[in-house]
Amino acid sequence: MVIVLGFNGFSKGAELFARFYRATGIDRHMLFGHDSGAALVVDGTLVAAVEEERLNREKKTSAFPRNAVRWVLDEAGLSLDDVDAFAFSWRFSDEVLGAMISEISDGEGTAEQKFNRLRRLTTIYDGMFSRAAVLGDFEEHTGFRPDDARLHTVPHHISHLMCGYAVSGGRDAAFLVSDGRAEWLSCIMGEVRDGKVRVFDDASIDSRHSLAMLFGVITRYLGFTPNNDEYKVMGLAGYAEPAGTPPGNPFLEHVLTLRPGGTYEIPFHPRAVRAYYELFDRIFGTAPDGREDFDFRVRVARAAQELVEVATAHQVAALRERSDLPRLVFEGGLALNCVNNTKLLEGSGYDEVEVSYGASDPGVAIGAAFHVAHGAGDTIAAPVSPYLGPEFDEAEITAVLARYADRVRVRELEDVPAETARLLQEKVVVGWYQGRTEYGPRALGNRSILANPRFDDIKDIINTRIKHREPFRPFAPVVLEDVAPEVFAMGKKRTSPYMTFVFPVRPEHVEGIPGAAHVDGTSRIQTVTPEGNPLMAALLSEFTALTGVPCLINTSFNIAGEPIVSAPVDAVECFLKTEMDYLVLGRHLVTKV
Repeated sequence: MVIVLGFNGFSKGAELFARFYRATGIDRHMLFGHDSGAALVVDGTLVAAVEEERLNREKKTSAFPRNAVRWVLDEAGLSLDDVDAFAFSWRFSDEVLGAMISEISDGEGTAEQKFNRLRRLTTIYDGMFSRAAVLGDFEEHTGFRPDDARLHTVPHHISHLMCGYAVSGGRDAAFLVSDGRAEWLSCIMGEVRDGKVRVFDDASIDSRHSLAMLFGVITRYLGFTPNNDEYKVMGLAGYAEPAGTPPGNPFLEHVLTLRPGGTYEIPFHPRAVRAYYELFDRIFGTAPDGREDFDFRVRVARAAQELVEVATAHQVAALRERSDLPRLVFEGGLALNCVNNTKLLEGSGYDEVEVSYGASDPGVAIGAAFHVAHGAGDTIAAPVSPYLGPEFDEAEITAVLARYADRVRVRELEDVPAETARLLQEKVVVGWYQGRTEYGPRALGNRSILANPRFDDIKDIINTRIKHREPFRPFAPVVLEDVAPEVFAMGKKRTSPYMTFVFPVRPEHVEGIPGAAHVDGTSRIQTVTPEGNPLMAALLSEFTALTGVPCLINTSFNIAGEPIVSAPVDAVECFLKTEMDYLVLGRHLVTKV
C-alpha cells in the first residue's frame, strides 16, 4: 500500500506577486498556486480531497492548504508520519528555470532592467519554487518537514493530465492540456498508451503565446476579472446572432496566427495589456468609452469564443493525425469552456472527449497524487467520485441550527426528497445541503441552490435576489442520466456528470424549461444516477412525477465573490443573507423567522 498526499498552494505567492507584479485588485488571481487544495490517494484510491477555499473561506485562495491537508488526513484516520510520498503539483526544473532566464536575457529592455527582472526571479524562486522553499512552507504550516526523498515535484501540466486520466477511468487516451501557464508552458499535447505518458514536445506552446491568458486579457477588456470571470465571456457570447454580426472575426484576422503542427502565435506577451487594449479598440472600431455598450461586449465575447474554438480545433486536428487513440482527455483551465468542449467532441473525430470535475487548478492536487501513485505501481481505482470533501453528522447540524434559533424555524423532514419536491413545485428557491462536499468549481448536487425551471423569470430571481450577479448569466439543469437524451440533444454523449459540456434543448422541451436554457437555447447539464448521487436522483424522480418537468435548476450554493458553502454554518449564513425561500440542511427544513 502506498499513501500519497497531493497538494497545491504557496503561502508566499500572494505577497511576492503583489510586490513584484502588482497582482492585486482585478489581477489578484494572476499568480501561481491559485485554487490550492489537498488530496489523499491510498493504494490507488482517492479517499479524500478538499479545496482550501472551502475551509478558509477565501475564494480561489493560493494559500498553503494547511486546513485541507489536516482534513484529508483526519478523514482517513492517518497522520503525516503515515504518508509515503508528498506530491506537489509544480516542478521548476533546471530546464524550466533556464527557459525563464533566457526569456529575460533575450527580451527587450536595458541591462539594468534585465538584472532587476533576474533579481525578482531569484527572490521568487528562493521564496516559492525551490525544493527548500516547498519543504519549508510545508513545515511552517504543518509543523512537519517531509524527508527530501519523500517530496515528489510533479510538472503542473502532468498533474492536470493525471487528474483527467484518472477521473475518466485510467484508460488509454490522447490528451490536450491548456491553461494560462504552468511552470513555463501554456499547453501540451500527447497520449497515454499502456499507462505511459508521451508528450509531443514539438507541439507544446509556451506562455508567451498562451491562449488562455489572451482570453484573460479579453475578459479584463470587457470589464471582468481575469482568471476568474472567463465563463461570463462565454455566457455573453450566447447573446450574439448565430452567424455573428457584423461578419468576420477581428481576433482571427489580426490576433491569432495558426502554425503547422497544431501550434499558434499571438502578437504580444499576454502581460502587455495596454498594447492589447489599443489593438482591440482599433480592430473592433471603438474607443475606451464605447467598451461598456452591451451589443459591443456581446460582439467581442462572441469573437473571443470563436477564437478559442478555432485555436483548439486546430490543435486537436493535429493531435488526431499523430495519435490513433479514439479518446481525448482535455484538461486545464481552458477546458472549463464547455461550449468549446461540445464542439470539439462533435467535430474532432474522437469517439469520446472527457473533461473532469477538476479540469482547472483544483484538480492538480488530485493529479499529482495519482501521478506518484501510478509511478509506484498502484492501479488507479475507478470511478473517481467528485464527492470527496467534508460531511457533517446530525449532531453537528443540530448544534449549528440551535445557535440560530432566534433567526430560523426548523422542522425535521420524514421524506427529504418527496417533501423537497413538493416545495419545488412553486416559484421558490431552495438551498440544498447534503452529504460530502463536491470537489471542483461546480456544484454537483450536494452544495446546490435548486429551483423549478418552468418559470420564465426564475433566472432573474436567482441572479438578483440570491446570487447577486449579472442578469445575463445562465443556470444549469440537473437531470437523471436516463432522461437526459430525451430532453437535450447530446450527440455523442450519453452522460455529462460534471457540467463540462453544453447541449441544445430539444424543441419539444424549450417552452417547458425556460429557466434552464440559455438565450441561445443550450444548457450546461449535469446528469446524475441513483448510484452516483442517490438523494439527488430520488429528488428528481419525485419532482418529475409531481410536475412533469424533467430537470431542476442547479447552481452553486454561494453568492458572488464567496466560495461554495462547506460547513453547515456556511449554509445557514448564506441562507440568511439572501432571499432564498427554504434551506434543506440534511433532514431539516429551515425557514426564516
